[in-house]
Order: sequence, then structure tokens, then C-alpha cells
Amino acid sequence: MSVDRAVLVFAGTMVLVSLLLTHFVHPGFVWLTAFVGANMIQSALTGFCPAAMLFRKFGLGRDSAF
Repeated sequence: MSVDRAVLVFAGTMVLVSLLLTHFVHPGFVWLTAFVGANMIQSALTGFCPAAMLFRKFGLGRDSAF
């Protein structure tokens, strides 16, 4: 799996988990969803993605976006 795909899977998972937590645990978890979305926008504009750096350290192959 490439870093790009791992980042997309991680971001999608975090969004779904945060929405489930918002619905079943506490409405304040919606801020986790907002944080993930803001990080996705920031990484698209700047090319800097902390999750991609972490996945590279785990040994995933590089791809073009990150």
C-alpha cells in the first residue's frame, strides 16, 4: 500500500469514527471531524501531512501526492 492510499484510509476512518462518537457518546466529538477536515485541506494546499510522514516511517512506499 502506498502512503497516499494509507493517508486516505486513515482520514476516512477518523471521520467515520468521529461521527459515530458524536452520535453515540457526546456532540463535542464533532470537533474531531472538523480537525480532520481542516488537516485534509491544509495538506492539500501545502503538501505537508503529518500522517504521511508517520506512514513513511512505518515503511510504506512513496507516491506522488505526499
